[in-house]
Amino acid sequence: MEFSVPAYLDNLKRVIDTLEVGSIEKAVSLIQEAWLDKRQVIVCGNGGSALTASHYITDWNKMAYLAKGRPFRGVCLADNMGLITAYANDISYDDIYAEQLKNQMDEGDLVVVVSGSGNSPNVVRAVEYANANGGITLAVCGYDGGKIKQLAQHSLWVDSMDMQVCEDLHFVFGHLVMKTLCGGEIRA
Repeated sequence: MEFSVPAYLDNLKRVIDTLEVGSIEKAVSLIQEAWLDKRQVIVCGNGGSALTASHYITDWNKMAYLAKGRPFRGVCLADNMGLITAYANDISYDDIYAEQLKNQMDEGDLVVVVSGSGNSPNVVRAVEYANANGGITLAVCGYDGGKIKQLAQHSLWVDSMDMQVCEDLHFVFGHLVMKTLCGGEIRA
């Protein structure tokens, strides 16, 4: 089938219509609750998903503080290239995120993994580590959800086999969180 802009947009609209609003709202509330409870939100992903994860933290850290004057304790594990390559070289690429969590994550922190396929070994191991060490886990995934949808305590799943559509909607999720953080009420 030949690509066309209208066909892509039609597919994107169709997938949007299949999203479960309740699971989106639950995922947003997990991040908002972590922020309000002053817990860390730690995110990671690979490729485009790494950049989406980085964008999440950029928006959430900056905008939540500007809007509410309340710090957002967010970090993206994909942002330190030196640390990533050190772990990849000295241990394994599959462990680049789990090894960072050993140093970064406290019990009760929220670990958000972003993956189109849900099967990247490094995000799978991050979920396994967080689950085993008192973290709260949220998988933002596509395709059939892969391993992380099954392993994570919570998931936001985009039911599409089109990576770009998955990435589009994962990105939208980040903006939904940001809008909520900026407009939501602060708990006492």
